[in-house]
Amino acid sequence: MAAVDSFHMLYGEISRSCGVYLETLAVVGALYTASRAVVLLRDCCVLVRVHFLPRMNPSMNLRQRYGDWAVVYGGSEPVAQAYTEELARRGLSIVFVTQDRPTVGELAAKLYQKYSVETVVVHAAQGWDEAAGEPVKEALTGKDVGLLVNCVDEACAERRQLVEMSERRLMEVTANNVAGVALLTRLVLPGMLKRGRGAVVNISSGACCRPPPGRVTLTAVTGYLDHFSRALHLEYGARGIFAQSLLPFQIGSDKRRPASILGGWLAPAPHVYARHAISTLGVSNRTTGYWPHTLQFGLMRCIPEWIWVLGWRVFVG
Repeated sequence: MAAVDSFHMLYGEISRSCGVYLETLAVVGALYTASRAVVLLRDCCVLVRVHFLPRMNPSMNLRQRYGDWAVVYGGSEPVAQAYTEELARRGLSIVFVTQDRPTVGELAAKLYQKYSVETVVVHAAQGWDEAAGEPVKEALTGKDVGLLVNCVDEACAERRQLVEMSERRLMEVTANNVAGVALLTRLVLPGMLKRGRGAVVNISSGACCRPPPGRVTLTAVTGYLDHFSRALHLEYGARGIFAQSLLPFQIGSDKRRPASILGGWLAPAPHVYARHAISTLGVSNRTTGYWPHTLQFGLMRCIPEWIWVLGWRVFVG
């Protein structure tokens, strides 16, 4: 102890021996901070490029870029109706493929009267076997189909455990949202490839990015649509086909006013979301379609999964 007669001498010796390690840690910390800053800057640039720049120049002619006709599957869903109306407003004629003829028939008549575009309603039989595609083939004959829009069944969003669903309902959901989407895409792709242009838009849900409890069916179906879109874009993007996966979070209703400004901002009305989403067509092949939802998605990625699940159970019950 005689050699160590003061705290300052001991501290000096320790500092000299640990100096190299402290400098190394400082360099690592600086590199990590710089990398996070670069990632944040990149995300901000992507946000501006995808969601803001296209809306500053909304003059894209969809008919000239893709074709005169659009095929819409799931047109009875509010977000699909709003998206379809936006297409009609831009001059595209619509072929509806649906199992809900009354609702979609009213929408088709409304679009014809309001925008003077042609509309065709094709009844889709349950099951989606090979014969179910014949009416669709007949309706597409001679038409320059440049867009296919598939929308997930809103009934999938019901908070229900898998064992609580009937076997019949489970098969219907799978057939409508998996087999139906794949078959329709298979039917429209040959014409698009022949013309060397076209787009496939699959509207699913942000639930596929982080599975919420009690939403097994929704997560599975939207996960399929998301990966299906990405695979299509990878396989056919070089041949002029743009496949887009839209992953919206909560969307409000045109029939009721949002409870608060924040609620209206985070849960836009379908027509507001559709105008934002359609501006990203041809710009990003995987997006929420609405910039506040993109911020939500970025925040969600930063939250550890166990905290996400715990918070969901506490607030949702």
